[in-house]
Amino acid sequence: MNLQKNAPIGVFDSGLGGISVLRELQALMPAEDFLYFGDDQNAPYGVRPEDEVLSLTRAGAERLFGAGCKAVVLACNTATAAAVVPLRALWSDRILVGAEPAIKPAIRDGHRKIGVLATSTTLSSRRFCDLARTLGGEAKIFPIPAPGLVELIEARIWSGAELENFLHGLLDGPISNGVDALVLGCTHYPFVRDAIDAVSGGLPLYDGNAGIARQTRRLLAEAGSLRDAKQGSVTLLECGQSADFFRLARELISTE
Repeated sequence: MNLQKNAPIGVFDSGLGGISVLRELQALMPAEDFLYFGDDQNAPYGVRPEDEVLSLTRAGAERLFGAGCKAVVLACNTATAAAVVPLRALWSDRILVGAEPAIKPAIRDGHRKIGVLATSTTLSSRRFCDLARTLGGEAKIFPIPAPGLVELIEARIWSGAELENFLHGLLDGPISNGVDALVLGCTHYPFVRDAIDAVSGGLPLYDGNAGIARQTRRLLAEAGSLRDAKQGSVTLLECGQSADFFRLARELISTE
């Protein structure tokens, strides 16, 4: 087994959200080592302009590639929307995987009025607008900006009246307009999937995490870089994060 195969896979997010992607990656590739970097010092990304998100994402990816990662997963829809195209141009010889709202699977399942719950920066990005325009002939896309939801999740408010009232404020309007499925367009949102399910009245929910994991595995397999070891590990990259971040991150990872 060569050094490239033994190298870890880097997973980047603005905070805890990317751990929802990490779980899918671990489930699909249990032999791999992972290096997780959550940039909670600069979170949330969803309220920042695209040029700032690009700069922060580039710095995060550089840290992970610099630490020897054989691939980097941008486990953040906002970071992907702002940065994946220029960073792929910069690192054309490296594996860089992004996140995309799971609109296509919702369309494949027959939904035609699809709400996309995401950060304002994701929804205003050219990448999302191009995706919505491309798919607009197959379904009506309802952007649902959710400023403040990432902050609630980072504060570990994953259930209860405060969260449910907040979600009603976001979702009641689109649901009354006939939305028949919801796409969770931020990797933080799966952590409050149960609350979203309850508030939406059981609408079908889609997230792109499993697709991110499959794409990462496919690219590594094509490069001949999958490991054969029996069991991998997860390491948190220390980069000035708060003690609360590390405590919660370790707790979430250990639950797997």
